[in-house]
Amino acid sequence: MKNFISILILTTMLLPSLQSCNDKEPEQPPVETNYRNLMRTFVKDISKYAKNIKPGFAVIPQNGIELVTVEDDFTDYPETDYLSAIDGLGQEDLFFGYDNDDEATPAETTNYLIHFLDIAKQNSVTVLVTDYCSTHSKMDESYTKNSEKNYISFAADHRELDNIPGYPSTPVNVNNEIITGLSQIRNFLYLINPSQFSSKQEFINAVSSTNYDLIIMDCFFNDDIFTPGEIEQLRHKSNGGKRLVISYMSIGEAENYRYYWNDSWLTHPPDWLKEENPDWEGNYKVAYWDKEWQDIIFGNDESYLQKILDAGFDGVYLDIIDAFEYFEQ
Repeated sequence: MKNFISILILTTMLLPSLQSCNDKEPEQPPVETNYRNLMRTFVKDISKYAKNIKPGFAVIPQNGIELVTVEDDFTDYPETDYLSAIDGLGQEDLFFGYDNDDEATPAETTNYLIHFLDIAKQNSVTVLVTDYCSTHSKMDESYTKNSEKNYISFAADHRELDNIPGYPSTPVNVNNEIITGLSQIRNFLYLINPSQFSSKQEFINAVSSTNYDLIIMDCFFNDDIFTPGEIEQLRHKSNGGKRLVISYMSIGEAENYRYYWNDSWLTHPPDWLKEENPDWEGNYKVAYWDKEWQDIIFGNDESYLQKILDAGFDGVYLDIIDAFEYFEQ
């Protein structure tokens, strides 16, 4: 997404001068696949399936922020069907971490992202921001800036999202309320990598000792899926309140450590499996509109989403929404 944003910002700045230098009517480009609409449809279908089974189930796509507007660019026209299908919107690196962790995100990128995030908020979508910073003053600044925008935020001091930060000592806006919906949350913990915990019970105990309003976690501990009883334990804050527990699920890439992975795909890949992500070993691009891939994700009793629903999670956090950029490029 970073390259795409930089190109779009530069194009927006140069457009007037380019138009003045070319009075010819531009040729119409050939009709091309709209990869953004394909991702929108994927998310909307996931939402419909989940909410039909469990009304109130929260659907939160992360990144791919351009999907909230109709024209897919710097416009003010909301894509209402997409916005109606989602309950929250996750955004990484808004104020810190875009180029490097613990560094401020360039102002033009922040402003670009805020434009779309505010459109989401205006359409009753809760905005969840994860900034990657570890210096305490920068973590404080992240929380302050997000609060000024009425975004719910988490300052992650590990890009791996494998720990409960020691700072601040208690969650920002800590409370002992019983949280029943995403619009009620005041803070959240993003903890999807349990590798620092020796057992599932150690993970449960550590999370249960916190007072976050929302936990975003993986539905598996290694290969062992969490049970409804364990999810119920995780719902309880240490101060007597209750929280939401949301499961992470990547829908724009296949992960070779997931239960659905078939080792034969490395030598005889299905048509929908594409190249490995050079930045994340073991993650592979997918033709996310392909029925075989979508059947892995949702729509049947053996699907990934169904496992999340059966485990008793309160919602799903969808990652690699910006996979459309790979195919556009």
